[in-house]
Amino acid sequence: MNKTRAVYPGSFDPITNGHIDIIKRAGFLFGNLTVAVIDNPSKKCYFSKKERMFMIRKSIGEAGIKGVTVDSFRGLLVDYLRKTGQNIVIRGLRAVSDFDYEFQMALMNRKLYGKIETVFLMTDAKFAYLSSSLVREVARLGGDVRCLVPKVVAKKIKKLK
Repeated sequence: MNKTRAVYPGSFDPITNGHIDIIKRAGFLFGNLTVAVIDNPSKKCYFSKKERMFMIRKSIGEAGIKGVTVDSFRGLLVDYLRKTGQNIVIRGLRAVSDFDYEFQMALMNRKLYGKIETVFLMTDAKFAYLSSSLVREVARLGGDVRCLVPKVVAKKIKKLK
């Protein structure tokens, strides 16, 4: 197992089983992974930053994933990377449309901070349709999300109803 440090940034609102799959695989590849929760006060999130971080930690623990820390940041990812001395960014891809957006972001990040390397991991096919926004929509309309998210997330969502 490699001991190189990597960062998997996102809003994780909420974390899904697809995110857990990427975390597990990135953790295996890099050995030292930080899941960095974006704290964007202008974005209306379903869960608070504190709740999202709690659910990520709990989900990682329940999945038996080791070598992963959870942190948060505000502002630009490149500033967070500079501050923490990291330069590898993990991004998950589900479809070609994800690639278009993520490719633009990777190039912009590299323009802003030339040391950044972005590693794209394709999702497992069983999670190709899954997104946090889809989970929120299903939950908002009263659907059962237990097969889409870790147990702790499903419980939190059920309490919101």
